Parts: sequence; C-alpha cells; structure tokens
Amino acid sequence: MVRFILSFFGSIFSFLVTGAIFGMLILGGVFWTFSRDLPSHEQLSQYAPKTISRVYSGEGQLIDEFAQERRLFVPGEEIPALVKEAFVSAEDKNFYNHHGFDPRGIAAAAYQAVASGGANLRGASTIPQQVTKNLLLSSDRTVERKVKELILATRLEQSLTKDQILELYLNEIFLGQNSYGVAAAAQTYFNKTLSELAPHEAATLAAMPQAPGRYHPVRAKEVVTDRRNYVLREMWQNGYIDEATYRSEAEQPLRSVQNGDFEAFSEKLPPRDYFTDEIRRQLSEEFGQDEFFGGGLTIRATVEPHMQNLAADALREALEDYDRGRGIWHGVIANIAADQLNDEAAWRGALFDISEAPRDIPGWMPAVVLAVEGGNARIGIEGIEEDADGHWIPAKDAQWARPLLEDGSLGGRAQGAGDLVKTGDVVMVRAMTSDSDGSFIRWTLRQVPEIEGGFMAMDVNTGRVIAMQGGFSYQSSVFNRATQAMRQPGSSFKPFVYAAALDGGYTPATIVVDEEIAINTPDGMWRPKNSSNRTYGPTPLRTGIEQSRNLMTIRVAQDIGMETVADYAERFGVYPEGQMRPFLANSLGAQETTLYNMVAAYAMFANGGERVEPTLVDRVQDRRGRTIYRHDQRDCVGCSMNALPAGTSPEIDTNRERVMDAVTAYQITSMMEGVVKRGSGSGVNLPVPVAGKTGTTNDAKDVWFVGFTSNIVAGCYLGYDQPRTLGSNAFGGTLCVPVFNAFMREAVKEYGGSQFKVPEGGYFVKIDRFTGARLPSDASGPNVISEFFREGSDLNTGMDYIDGGFEPKVMPSVDGLPLTLKELPKASEGSYGAKAITTSTGQKKVIPRKADFGTISSGGLY
Repeated sequence: MVRFILSFFGSIFSFLVTGAIFGMLILGGVFWTFSRDLPSHEQLSQYAPKTISRVYSGEGQLIDEFAQERRLFVPGEEIPALVKEAFVSAEDKNFYNHHGFDPRGIAAAAYQAVASGGANLRGASTIPQQVTKNLLLSSDRTVERKVKELILATRLEQSLTKDQILELYLNEIFLGQNSYGVAAAAQTYFNKTLSELAPHEAATLAAMPQAPGRYHPVRAKEVVTDRRNYVLREMWQNGYIDEATYRSEAEQPLRSVQNGDFEAFSEKLPPRDYFTDEIRRQLSEEFGQDEFFGGGLTIRATVEPHMQNLAADALREALEDYDRGRGIWHGVIANIAADQLNDEAAWRGALFDISEAPRDIPGWMPAVVLAVEGGNARIGIEGIEEDADGHWIPAKDAQWARPLLEDGSLGGRAQGAGDLVKTGDVVMVRAMTSDSDGSFIRWTLRQVPEIEGGFMAMDVNTGRVIAMQGGFSYQSSVFNRATQAMRQPGSSFKPFVYAAALDGGYTPATIVVDEEIAINTPDGMWRPKNSSNRTYGPTPLRTGIEQSRNLMTIRVAQDIGMETVADYAERFGVYPEGQMRPFLANSLGAQETTLYNMVAAYAMFANGGERVEPTLVDRVQDRRGRTIYRHDQRDCVGCSMNALPAGTSPEIDTNRERVMDAVTAYQITSMMEGVVKRGSGSGVNLPVPVAGKTGTTNDAKDVWFVGFTSNIVAGCYLGYDQPRTLGSNAFGGTLCVPVFNAFMREAVKEYGGSQFKVPEGGYFVKIDRFTGARLPSDASGPNVISEFFREGSDLNTGMDYIDGGFEPKVMPSVDGLPLTLKELPKASEGSYGAKAITTSTGQKKVIPRKADFGTISSGGLY
C-alpha cells in the first residue's frame, strides 16, 4: 500500500515536473518566436516626440502655434512629483517595484475577469508596457501584441531608468482634446502650468488615460469626477497625500476651461492671420510637413504686431469703402430655421456653428435676424446679451444699398432693412459709435467685400517683412493675395524698364518720342496708347515715368531690347529666372507676378541697388534650442573683440550682391520721387521723402501702388479674384495710395525717414524738365529740376531723341512747350488686339478687339 501511494504521488510529481518543463519550453518558444522581429527598444533613448511649433513676434510674444499632436515636451526632472504620483497611482501603483510587468496586477485582473464572468474586464498593462505599445507597437487587442509588449517592456527596464520611462510616458500619452502629454493637457483643461496644478487637477489629468475620447469634462462630468476621486483615493492609500488632503480635494467641483471656469489659453493668442499662415506655408516647404508640425520649432517672426494691425485696418477700410460705394447688398451669409429663432439658446447655438461668418474683423460680429418690423430688423448678436428692447438695425441703415436679386439683376434702392434681409438671415453687424465720446449710436449692417487685395511692407535694408495682409479677412478666405495671387502689375513694372535703360547709357534727360505706335503681331494689330489718349512728342525720360507714358516706355523697351528688360526683371526677382516672356506688352506690366515679388524688387531701388531677400522669419530653433536658420547673414566687424579703440564702433559688413549700379538706383529713385510730387502718385502725403509708382491695368482690373522711404518699402494692389473691371474711376493713385498713406504715416513715426542717399560717381545739373535742355546753374522756376548724371555721361541733352526704331511723327516744335499734344482717335473698344484684314473689295481694314486678362495686348495704362 505504501509503495502504491508513493508510486501514485511520484507519478503525479513526474507529470507536473514534465508538464512544467514542457510548459516552460513552449512558453520559451513562444517568447523566442515573437522576439525575433521586434522593433529595437534602444531607439527610445533617442526618441523625440512630436511637439508644438510656436511662432513669436519680434518682442517675444507668442502669436501662433502649429501642431498635428498638441504636445509640449517637458524634461522628466521638471515634471512635479505631484503629477508623477497621480499617474503612477492611477495607472501602475507598483511602477517603482516591478521589472516591466506586474504579475500581481495581471493575476488580479484575471481573477476579476473570471469572478465577474467576463463582465468586468480591465487592463493590467504597466507604464513600461504602455510606452512600448504607444511608441513601438500597434493598439491591436491580440495575444501576439500582448506577448511582444511584455518582452519589450522587460527590455526597456534594462536599458532606461524608471525616471526616463516615466518621462517618455508623461510626454507621449494622449489625454483628450487633441492634447498629448501632461503639459499640453494642463494648459488645455486648466490653462495652467504643471507646477500650478492642485492635487485634484493632477488627479483629473491622471483620470483621462482610461478613456480620453469619452472623458469630457462637460459631457461626462460625473464619470470624470468619479474617476478623479478614485485617483485621489489611490494617491492617499499609496502615501502620496494624507487623508485630510484626499477628502478636501475630493470635495472640490470639477472645474475646467471647457466648463467656462478658466479662460482658454487659445483666447490669449491673436486670431491666425495671413502672416503666420504664410510662415507655415514657407517653412513646411523648407523643412517638411513632419518637422514643421511636429518638430517643436521655435520661430521668431519679423512681424511687428502693431504695424500688422495697421496694415490690416488700412486695407480693409479701402476694400470696404469701394464695396459700399458700389451700393450693392450681398451680405447674407446663411439662414437659420424659423423654429430655432424663438429659443435664445437654440439660435445662439446655431449662430455659433456657422463657420462662414468671419470673427477676425475687429468690431464685427455675426448676428441673426429675429424679426422684421416696419422697415427695422431685430437681431440677435453673438456675444451680446439680449435686453428688453432688443437690438435693432434701423431702416435708414439699409438705404445705402440695392439688393441683388435671384436672377442676378439689381433691385431698387432699399427703403428699409426688410428690403435687404429676411427673418433667419445671418449677417455681420458693427456698433456705430460717436466720434466725440465713443457712445453707442446704433447697429449697422456690414458685408465682406467682393473686391479683394493685398498689402505688404518690409525693411529695405534687411528684407524683414514687418506687415502683410493677404485679403479682407483670413477666416473668410485663407488665400494670401500678397504672396499667392498672380496679377498684372501694370505701370508699376515700368521702373525696371527705365532702370535697364539708365544702366544702358540713358540719362533722366534723354529725349524719347511720345507718338503713335502700331505693331502687327500674330494676334493682330496692336496699337497701344497713353492713358490720356494723347501723344506728347519728344519728351524727357523723367517725364515718361512721372506721367506713366505707355508709348515712351514701349519705345525705350524696343530700343534696349526686351531681352534686356527681362534680364533686369528676373535679376530683381519680379519673375523667376527664364520666365519673363520678351513681348513688348510686358514692358507695360502685362505678365503676372505677385505683390511679394514687386515689393522686394522695389526695396533694391531704395537701398542703393543691393540684393535683399524678403523674409518673414528672423530665426528658427529646433526643440533643443539650436539655431537651424538665421536670415541675417551680415558680418559684424569688431563685435567679437573684447574692446574697441577709442572713437570707433562695430561695423556691419552687408556682404550683399549688387544688383544694379548705385548711380542708376539713385536716378530711378529720383525719377520716382517725381511720380509722387508731380505724377500719378501725387496723392501720397508723408512728412519724409517718398518715391513710388502707381499701376493700373487695362479696364482697371488691377490697381497698384508700390512706394518707399529711405527705410521702409510698402505695396498694395486691389482687384477681384476673378478679374473684372473696377470701373472707369479706378486707378492705383485713387484706390491704393490711400492704403499706403494710412500705413506709412504711422510707419514713419516709428521708423523715421531721410533724404535718399546720393552715391559717389555722379553730379547734379539743372535741366528743363519739359524739353530736357541743360540750364545755367542759377536757373529757377517750375520747369527747372536738378538732375543727377553719371560721371562721363553725354550731356548733349535735348538734342537727340529715341524712337525705338518706329517711324517718328513729330509735329512742328514750339519753344518751351512739348513738341506735340495730339489726341488719338477715340474708339469705345480701343485698338488693343486689333486685327488687320483684307475686305472682299481688296481694302485694308482694322477690326478692333477688346483686350482681356492675360493676353499679350493687356498692360499698364497709368
């Protein structure tokens, strides 16, 4: 019997031992099989999580941020112990004791699952397991993934310290609301830094990993509160806080940004605008999308926020003035259903959801028409509380406009608000206030103009763009018309033609024939004309640019060659290399370019002919603070010395490429000063010397002005996105000059201005600006101008003239007056693009054809 019993238990023991051995072999085989193709855990020691890239103004103010995953990386030693303890208590209370996985936790989870019949399943993943899952594996709920997770977690514990693992975890984990990592989540939920968090707030963050998509502090307030209190209890039981702290913190209400208890961090940021979006566009192309949106870049922008606001206001005022001057109402954005208008909460919610209503225009607010009574419209306004009397648009505020009917025709002049809007319409409104004391007068209807435009200003010496506005409202249209819109520059291109001529031996007093021209092109007969529809005979070169004479410009371009003109335009960056077509019409600005290119090119006139590259960014640093881009490459001679000799100071060596001769740069600048004093830009009114040029294309589809002082260059263009005429009274000098004035008056106060620097290598001679004749040094009068000549240039002024090889038609001369002032034949369609034909009787006829946008016959008028 004893032998039998011993034999029985021996058999059981042998079976168990054998089973254990086979089990261990099988388990070892499984682990060996899954461990062969695992990703390397060692890469986690160099892991750099995706972090927010931030844009700062020149003063260090945060103005925008970009991220695919909104994460702020915080080194482990800077994460407060309270935050670490909260997450350890919530996710892995044995974190500091196990070696990658927690057998007791796994056993407890298995027992709970069996005891509940599968109804209560909970994870048993430790923090190292979660790190490997999030960073090295997928989220598939399979046995294979779990085995790999265990293997990698064990290996991770062997290669990294506990603090390093916790640093990875707390910076990587998703905590809802597009917040990754504890620092970003603290900002998102409480608008606080980690060091400012109270225990109940740290516990709230630690509650989120269980279900970040469902644990919303408003929609799931009770669930989140219960989970928060569970974390607090765990912190107490683990010895991280005492019982009194636990009970007092658990009684705190769940307060958050989403509940309206704290101001949102995003509300401190200015609305995204064209400037920072252009930085995104340029840098994401330069560094790549992944690096820009996830590299944690620190970007120091060149923008001056005050000047940016001035630019936006100046452009908006010009666009709105033009739009309201047309007197056409097109301001209805959407319509809210009638059944929502009787419930304030309902219509406010519906109004909030209308994203088409721009909210980045100062003073403008979306509103919904609640009722129309007796010509007046009662409105509900976003962000403005209702009162007993209600808010109203009076009838007289609508009488400036005519409604646009469904068939595209215009209705009669509105007599009341009901002629423009109906109940449920969503519109934009603004409070009209008294100029004297700022008191409220009434609410007024506003509309985003159909006309658009762009504005840009930059430093002529450094290329730093201080302001850029790409349209009326970024939220209405993100298309940046300062950098992306390809438009005809019109006559604002002419300075490059004249600069090429001056470099080729012309002087400002060179005589050019201003007479009719007819050119037979493959597209038909082209007969350009001056804006005045007149010709003026032999005229000094200066007058040609001051009065924007098209016929003179074409003759000059023909004489020096369009290839030369194209070379200059490309050298200045108006067009990419090899992209300017050598057609004569392009000398009048017929080929499209961007405002960005034009402003940058004009800066080279202003700085004496040195190349300057426009930039929106001063410097870019990576997540570790290393500078990876710096715009200013000038050398500071003497800056590295400990001491300088008495009476000396550091010098800045510009080391910039010279684009044009300094004498030529001064001559063209002086001629463009004449544009502002006596020509098409005479509306410019600033207390410092200014030079510039207007531009107006055929049918006034685009109007321009680009001008500069000794320090700042700024440019503006206006036009419809789908080009069409702005009207017979639209010119660069009437629409764009006011924008330039409004901005530059303030810019001059901040940046100053002086006389343009006169270079070496030339001298002044008094010239008759009407005839180009040389005058005595004591001559005076309105016809006298002191002209700058290059040393060695021919002073036989007023004797020879340039006709560009075209047949001259010169009227008899009259002393002291232009040689001719002849009016060309008028035709309603003009003679641009005219086609020469032979009739059935053998006669030659010219059939005029109206020029259209983008054709060879288009170009500058004035």
